[in-house]
Amino acid sequence: GNKKGLTPAFDSLGNKSIVFTKGQTVGPYTQASFPGLLTSSYFLEYGQPKGLAPQRALISEPLQQAGITTAAFHSNPYISGFLGWNRGWDVFYDSMEDEVEPRIPYIRGNIVNQKAINWLSSYFKDKGDKPFFMWLHYMDVHEPYMPEKKYVDMADPSVTISQDEMYDMFQNVQLKRDISDPAKVELLKKLYDIHVREVDTYFEEFFGHLKSLDILEDTVIIVTNDHGDEFNEHGGLSHDDKMYSELIDMPLLIYGAGEATVCDTLVSNVDIPPTIIHLFGLDPVEKFEGHSLLPLADYP
Repeated sequence: GNKKGLTPAFDSLGNKSIVFTKGQTVGPYTQASFPGLLTSSYFLEYGQPKGLAPQRALISEPLQQAGITTAAFHSNPYISGFLGWNRGWDVFYDSMEDEVEPRIPYIRGNIVNQKAINWLSSYFKDKGDKPFFMWLHYMDVHEPYMPEKKYVDMADPSVTISQDEMYDMFQNVQLKRDISDPAKVELLKKLYDIHVREVDTYFEEFFGHLKSLDILEDTVIIVTNDHGDEFNEHGGLSHDDKMYSELIDMPLLIYGAGEATVCDTLVSNVDIPPTIIHLFGLDPVEKFEGHSLLPLADYP
């Protein structure tokens, strides 16, 4: 759980889940981490092409081949269809054709939720109980930190600067990695925390929709991230080429796959795709570098 009480929805789910306390991503930023999270491979394993290397096996591909419907909803340009991350998805929304706010280069989580919820409602109306795999990725805990006032009021009313001032902080402090003023660094951290609370509300909304569809008893939910940010813990801001805990430690919980428990074993995000394959009862994927986290007793 979040020590600052910023994630009541995630914390509530964690109380009913398998919680991994020592999870780490394989990289400190999107391009380095997502090969682990979605292909169970390492960033430089197949060189460093601009797009997704054809040798990698996306989790969506073996699932689709097994007849499982696959759907993805996100707004991260580094894992867009243009770069090949749309392989194996029956539905792939990456927002690249949508208009965004001039200063925020991604679609906010409420729109990602709307797209996902609309698809899910339609899917269950048309397909009934056919198995599916859905991946959602929220970008809101990401620079520029410009939370809306309702989330500021919800998480930290002591923050009183305007969105224009937030953007100025992004341009003149965060982008320049200027750590000279501790007060500004602390303010950036507060804005980050407010976005954490914001994403918790998005998850709460989506979880509520799963409840309304009455499918939670037959649904497994995995919650994690791709990287974190630093706030001068190691002489910088945001996320760069540093393998420190602030950047690579990841929350990880699995709901609906067994009794609630806490696992203190060191695990990696390369283990997530093999775990998904195991949960669907499919044969292991040869190209995957990780190991299924389940059953816990069999994890290496």
